[in-house]
Amino acid sequence: MDLNGDDLSGDGLSGDDPVVAVGGCTQFTPPAGVRQVRAPAGIVAYEPAEMTVRVRAGTVVAELAEALAAHGQMAALDPAVPDAATVGGVLAAGESGLRRLRYGPVRDTLLEARFVSAEGRMVKAGGPVVKNVSGFDLCRLLVGSRGTLGVLAEVVVRLQPRPAVSRWLMGAADPFAVRRRLYRPSSVLWDGEITWVLLEGHPSDVSAEASALGRGFVDAVGPPPRPPHRWSMRPSALPALAASASAGLDGAFVAEVGVGTVHRDRPQPVRPVDPLHERVRALFDPGRRFAAA
Repeated sequence: MDLNGDDLSGDGLSGDDPVVAVGGCTQFTPPAGVRQVRAPAGIVAYEPAEMTVRVRAGTVVAELAEALAAHGQMAALDPAVPDAATVGGVLAAGESGLRRLRYGPVRDTLLEARFVSAEGRMVKAGGPVVKNVSGFDLCRLLVGSRGTLGVLAEVVVRLQPRPAVSRWLMGAADPFAVRRRLYRPSSVLWDGEITWVLLEGHPSDVSAEASALGRGFVDAVGPPPRPPHRWSMRPSALPALAASASAGLDGAFVAEVGVGTVHRDRPQPVRPVDPLHERVRALFDPGRRFAAA
């Protein structure tokens, strides 16, 4: 398969430089001294009745969203810069968007993947149906691997009905009580003082949920600005953030309640690489042909 000029099939990986797959480069900058490759773009097959779409990994997320919207559907891919981020890049980065509380982690979106291995072979994992795996789930392993296990070329993603109404509200309230009060909010964000809520669905349902929030909530133009670094925490540990922030210990934050992702102004301390991760990478790429993106 030709990946925008760099053929990774057969002898295409014979160069000495390590290879890194790039998309819109919205979440990371490719390291120096590597050969960059890009996946092809475009929708291959779209089955609205099956709520799946087969798309090449280099397709821009916003372009896919526009095509799906014509049929009242969407893919639960929520990058910060949808006009530049690619489908393959979002999956390889493995960073779920603000609507994870309702739609689940981004890995649940991927049903099938075709990727180029370190040996230059095209490999298929998964299948174009929801229940397609018995045993080792290779698709989930690829999500978040940052291109270290293979170059995503073509994927099948599951779709969701596009909500008729999307409404952000904000108010000074306990975010944990707010989450318990609502039925499947798409997002609950909290900065230690203010809570933001994203409600989506049928207009009457959204209105009823908004009323349940109480008079302290008003419409917001969108989510709050978020610090650039993502931390992973236990959802049960989030209440302690407010005390730390008020004491001036940890600085500003925006937490995704019920999920555990916290956006902060400094990076999370680096953890040692898990030995299991290294073992898996050695199995897929023993010669270290793929550089970590």
